[in-house]
Amino acid sequence: MSAFHREKVLSVHHWTDTLFSFRATRNSAFRFHNGQFAMIGLEVDGRPLLRAYSMASANHEDELEFFSIKVADGPLTSRLQKIRQGDTILVGRKATGTLIADNLIPGRRLLLLSTGTGLAPFASLIKDPEVYDKFDSIVLVHGCRQVSELAYGEELVAKLREDELFGPLLTEKLVYYPTVTREPFRNRGRITDLITSEQLFDDIGQPALDIESDRIMMCGSPGMLEELRQMFEARGFAEGSGNEPGHFVIEKAFVER
Repeated sequence: MSAFHREKVLSVHHWTDTLFSFRATRNSAFRFHNGQFAMIGLEVDGRPLLRAYSMASANHEDELEFFSIKVADGPLTSRLQKIRQGDTILVGRKATGTLIADNLIPGRRLLLLSTGTGLAPFASLIKDPEVYDKFDSIVLVHGCRQVSELAYGEELVAKLREDELFGPLLTEKLVYYPTVTREPFRNRGRITDLITSEQLFDDIGQPALDIESDRIMMCGSPGMLEELRQMFEARGFAEGSGNEPGHFVIEKAFVER
């Protein structure tokens, strides 16, 4: 188990019957860029059972936070959802991932597009002062099926707006846009449709998609990611990586089990 840090669970919050978040201690040697993920999990029968989880906490925080789905028969999440304060989790020593601002060509507006627990890396990124320095405007879009599933993101943004450091930054630069597909809500629709129809931009009072100024990060369901990738590439946007920055980046590590 030398490849992992053993961390103690500090708190667990069950948001719905399918979503929960938890905070744990953080080894001082564990370093990461905001937006990255690590392999985390539990020791089961003497062996590590792991999945990739994005850090929802920022790299300047003393604790680690993760946002997870619950899957009744999922090998890991069926067990992870039962953790309590004082339990031990495993956290891989190395963080990685593509959702880093340096993987994008410089631009003026950053679109953070997420569904479900794909919000997690953006919870980290919107607590990064450097991201606010790089962009004039940051639009955080969170798509869910039901209104109750938005609770984690809504509380996150509300707390940041009250924060002494981040409050002014959010007021000046962050637009939070939650949307649902299966219930009445002020914003309705799938992210792809909201961008294609320009409804998203009309709702927030900003210009439509522009390859010259817009940079995009995406994390969520595989279907959503592929649909958005095709849409952006059809408009001339290029995918970025650590080797060559582009107009958009995608996080493919997404916990569904």
